[in-house]
Amino acid sequence: MVELADGSMRKTSLPDFDSLWDYDHPGATERKFRELLPPAAQDSRDLAYLAQLLTQIARTEGLQRKFQDAHKTLDRVRKALDKTDDRTRVRYLLERGRVFNSSSKPDDARPLFLEALDLAVKSKDDFNAVDAAHMMAIVEPTEKQFQWNLKALDLAENSAEERARKWRGSLYNNIGWTYFEQQQYEESLLMFEKALEFRAREGDMGKIMIAKWCVAKALRMMDHTEEALEMQRNLFEQYQVAGKKSGYVYEEIAECLMVMGQNHEAQGWFAAAYGELSKDPGLADEQDRLNRLRDLGKVGMSETSGN
Repeated sequence: MVELADGSMRKTSLPDFDSLWDYDHPGATERKFRELLPPAAQDSRDLAYLAQLLTQIARTEGLQRKFQDAHKTLDRVRKALDKTDDRTRVRYLLERGRVFNSSSKPDDARPLFLEALDLAVKSKDDFNAVDAAHMMAIVEPTEKQFQWNLKALDLAENSAEERARKWRGSLYNNIGWTYFEQQQYEESLLMFEKALEFRAREGDMGKIMIAKWCVAKALRMMDHTEEALEMQRNLFEQYQVAGKKSGYVYEEIAECLMVMGQNHEAQGWFAAAYGELSKDPGLADEQDRLNRLRDLGKVGMSETSGN
């Protein structure tokens, strides 16, 4: 017996699609999800499963910036909502809102997230209630982000649902970034350190490394440059051992070196950062940042190309 997407229990051969998510590789995740469509579509008793699976396919499309495709996928879900349940409606609202927000339409996303939050709270769907509150923090202006992140954190900390409680690591991180954007770097550092402690208890090395990067960035902004640089260099070595690259680590190493007056070495790191981050679809709207990395790394790139 397993729990289906609609919350009911019965025998099924359909897998838990949520466990297949790899947010760093939405294209690969989309392919995995689509492989589940034929068996899900053939089982009419799993209409909620099929509809919720489609919401997650739409999410993968949104992460790949295929916004029109994502809306078309969600249109299929909308037609089935009257025949499903509250959880399916909540997930539909969340993903429709996410597509709007990712396509720079936060005003269209906001009422959807609010509706999702209200319905999730009423139906005691804690995990998605936290998700909706955290998305409200993302679409609201900086002065309102803090209250929404605290709302999400309160929901997570007071939930008996383990999946909802796991949101705490992300929320500590998000609250840290809200403080960071307000230039309250000491408060930001405290939240990033809480996030790091949480990730360490979870034991996911990828998340631990991201949390360490956030701590190091806050330290740099507090003028603890040498400590920040040491942390970033250690992260660089860990990524090397794992056979991976992180343009974000390269960027921070370059920033630390420039603060310390080691401009020549910094140029090479800026060039490496631009080489990686210019390929990151998540930075498509941060062209000024990418242009700065490109310009600061020009000497480094020319020297690299000459070798």
